[in-house]
Amino acid sequence: MAMKIRLARGGSKKRPFYRIVAADSRMPRDGRFIEKLGTYNPLLPKDSEERVKMNMERIQYWLDQGAQPTDRIARMLEAAGTREKAERNNPNKGTPGKKAQERAEEKAAKAAEAAAAPAEEAAAEE
Repeated sequence: MAMKIRLARGGSKKRPFYRIVAADSRMPRDGRFIEKLGTYNPLLPKDSEERVKMNMERIQYWLDQGAQPTDRIARMLEAAGTREKAERNNPNKGTPGKKAQERAEEKAAKAAEAAAAPAEEAAAEE
């Protein structure tokens, strides 16, 4: 059985609330699970202790049994300090396009010219 530690969504419309569960990967997201391991409430502030609650003993048990955490759960475990930080794929999708890069270069060139002009005037006055 391919086990996953993942989020199962609950709550009402526009008010998400998640259970952290150990489930068979073939089961539906909000369907049957084997054990509830914690909760996650994304509506609470990030520094709130109530935002993420995990039963670390049981999570460690399932990880030892071969369960794979999803990306989001892996990040939560890294934040809790139970997993080492993993290197992630960060594609260049967020880089600006050609025209935006050209505009940024022009703006930088104008800023450099503007900064150089007062320095030249100050040198000429002396």
